[in-house]
Amino acid sequence: MTQRWANWSGSVAAEVRAVLYPHDETSLAGAVARARQVRATGAGHSFMPLCQSDDLIVSLEHMAGELRVAADRTTARVPAGWSLKRLTASLWEQGLALANQGDVNPQSVAGSMATGTHGTGATLGSLSTFARGFRLVLADGSTCWCDADTDPELWQAQRLSLGLFGIATEIELAVVPAFHLSERIEKRPWAEVREQFESLCGQHRHVEFFLFPHGDDVILKTLDETDACEPPPASKGDSEARFRRMLDIGVTLPFTVPMLQRRMMSGPMKGRRRGPAHAIFPSDRAVRFEEMEYELPRTAGLETLDEVVRWIRRKRLPVAFPFEYRVVAPDDIWISPMNAGPVASISMHQYARMPWRALFAEAEAIFRAAAGRPHWAKRHTLTREDVDSLYPQAERFRAVRRRVDPAGKFLNGHLRELFG
Repeated sequence: MTQRWANWSGSVAAEVRAVLYPHDETSLAGAVARARQVRATGAGHSFMPLCQSDDLIVSLEHMAGELRVAADRTTARVPAGWSLKRLTASLWEQGLALANQGDVNPQSVAGSMATGTHGTGATLGSLSTFARGFRLVLADGSTCWCDADTDPELWQAQRLSLGLFGIATEIELAVVPAFHLSERIEKRPWAEVREQFESLCGQHRHVEFFLFPHGDDVILKTLDETDACEPPPASKGDSEARFRRMLDIGVTLPFTVPMLQRRMMSGPMKGRRRGPAHAIFPSDRAVRFEEMEYELPRTAGLETLDEVVRWIRRKRLPVAFPFEYRVVAPDDIWISPMNAGPVASISMHQYARMPWRALFAEAEAIFRAAAGRPHWAKRHTLTREDVDSLYPQAERFRAVRRRVDPAGKFLNGHLRELFG
């Protein structure tokens, strides 16, 4: 008997001996010790086969645990399997928050950190930069704690780990006093935003935009701190329903995608929301898609996006989703795409019901030529040689993996090719 596991988009699946939902660390440790191969999964938002296994997949969403705030209120220890939604709501009850988030929040805390998930903000790093310590279940079922003072090599590798060193059951992370945000969304000409983007980054705490490749305007989104206020009303989802109708037409009639996008962007577009930060950061994302994301040197970001858009327009390619453009601060994490300096993040999406592999392959060549490095959980075709070329600390990362998991229990086929 086997169980089937699939990721959120449905493009990655596995037939495994078991998908385990342990309620305590003891049962988790026993299962890990007995297993031949183990991978952990959160919400399944990885588009690469990071969670694939042919033996055991573990989810910690039902694990017992509680939020524990440090006396100085600058850090908190949290169950690693909690979703970002649950974590940030619990922090809010304590008058605390994460300094930054991405634009969705169902992912697990551990999964987000293990893959370098990020939001936008010129002075704000990925969620991995918030990590201060980890409690891990190792391959033999034993447990350990690592931080900057206790086994600092393991801690450095674990900050963005791809799940290669053990299964995190508790994470200590940096927190900040709770704050409120004001969101402003408006339609602006692409040429204008490209000219003004750097100055906008200096004017706002968070800036990002969405660009349909066949349109001439962008959807510009800014977030700034504001006075305390009530949460915003729930979204009615009208715009998403309209967007889904456009996508479904594109499945049957892909040649209509350019026209449909221009029509989608033809009307007025303006929005305002205010509320607790954890309620304003995320957006509803119910439409299934496939995604590739590359982090490029910030100085090359806008020019590269323009090149990709020109390629799509020239060939009238049916890229149905908008590009998402963000900025992220640099860090010092060994295999982080942000460890070479500040980056511009370009996310390319395609509707899950439409072809994406050939489109992503051609776009990836443009991103790689601009010195881009992919988000580890989004579609990419890196080889071991590419990893060594892009990440000078890659072999140091592998050495830690060999020390704590010498038999490679946490490796699957995809990760063995890169880090085995």
